Amino acid sequence: MLTDTHCHLDFSKFDDDRDAVIQRAHEAGVERIVIPALDYESSLAALRLAASHPSLFAAVGYHPTDLDQWNETSIENLRNLILESSGKPLELQEQVSPSRASRDHGDAPAIKNQVIAIGEIGLDYYWVKEPEKRTFQQEVLRQQLQLAQDVNKPVIIHMREENDSWFGQASVDLLEMLATWHSALHASNHPLAEKPGVLHSFNGNLETAQKAIAMNFYIGVTGPVTYKNAAEKRAIIRQLPITKLLIETDAPFLTPAPHRGQRNEPAFVAYIADKIAEIHDTTREHVARVTSLNAIRLFGWEAEF
Repeated sequence: MLTDTHCHLDFSKFDDDRDAVIQRAHEAGVERIVIPALDYESSLAALRLAASHPSLFAAVGYHPTDLDQWNETSIENLRNLILESSGKPLELQEQVSPSRASRDHGDAPAIKNQVIAIGEIGLDYYWVKEPEKRTFQQEVLRQQLQLAQDVNKPVIIHMREENDSWFGQASVDLLEMLATWHSALHASNHPLAEKPGVLHSFNGNLETAQKAIAMNFYIGVTGPVTYKNAAEKRAIIRQLPITKLLIETDAPFLTPAPHRGQRNEPAFVAYIADKIAEIHDTTREHVARVTSLNAIRLFGWEAEF
């Protein structure tokens, strides 16, 4: 059993063959796929997809580089989406085409708890240089962390440094914000203190990863760990326990070897599992099982194996 904990399946690059992509994922052993959002519209799209198939789940939120439409009503709009998805049918205008598998097995339950996380949220100093815009990112992140606390949903965290460096101001600012949030969770005995979220597609240094793990965060591993020039990244993963790792494609981006240069898709998460198995001198089956159990714990799914 494999789990792709981060796949932008709602993107237009999948419009022509989304059903086939889901089928290939199942054939590769991928049992669950998480579709993270970038803004309100993509939150809706993720929810529509999650409603179309029992193996698909949504995260809702605003990505730090997609804040043009953020306003004083955005948090409440996200909160309403979460309430609707957990307790009553979501109005699925312009419904995306459901997969063939869901048609074969009937419609997915309308009240399926589709939202399993708040994300993709965080800080991005690669594309955003202006100090005032970085401050705005931080304020939006604080509000979305508070939303996660209010609705008891873990967070999917994006962090990208200026110049794609291993460590910098984004790491400093993010760790400070997460530490403040986690301390408040711990002080109030909030259940999220034990499973607050994941640092998606982690590209930081070992110390940042260890500090995040100390706050009970998971570390997301994506396709670049398979690249020939990623020895330092593999060295970091070697020093992290598999029990704190999640595997993600970030499809359609970050395609792993040997398919680098092609569109990424959930079935390719198997290559990431293979590379982690090689790094930790174990088997793909062990990595698949442990990382899927990690996802079950984080997102509150029931175990099926």
